[in-house]
Amino acid sequence: MNYDLFYRYMMIKGKPCKILSISVSKTGKHGHAKCNFLAVDIFTGKKLEDMIPSTHGTTVPIVNRADWEIINIDDDELTLMDEAGNQKTDLNLPTVPADMADAIRDAWAGGENTVMVTVQSAVEIEQVISWKKIDG
Repeated sequence: MNYDLFYRYMMIKGKPCKILSISVSKTGKHGHAKCNFLAVDIFTGKKLEDMIPSTHGTTVPIVNRADWEIINIDDDELTLMDEAGNQKTDLNLPTVPADMADAIRDAWAGGENTVMVTVQSAVEIEQVISWKKIDG
């Protein structure tokens, strides 16, 4: 059965996850119907599953994304600036996927293009999840 994923995210085992699929088992003689959630951790990409009774609630994280321009890279620490000119200095290059940090570093070191990163945040965790070069 295909359910409308009104809430695209949920917490599983303390991790903010994006829901991939939901299946519901029928009510049995020992209780309520069960909802089985298949999801992926939004920061590590690991798949997680959770099964909860259909009458219970779950925690839904607030997930935000913002685009930032790279101003400097010192070792693995990023200095970023948003469109309003605000700076962010408390973020490192990503470790997942493994090759993203090197790709960002190489693109920025060229110095010919502006490099933008998308930062995703949830449950007091922030991480670069994508990047792109802006010709300029």
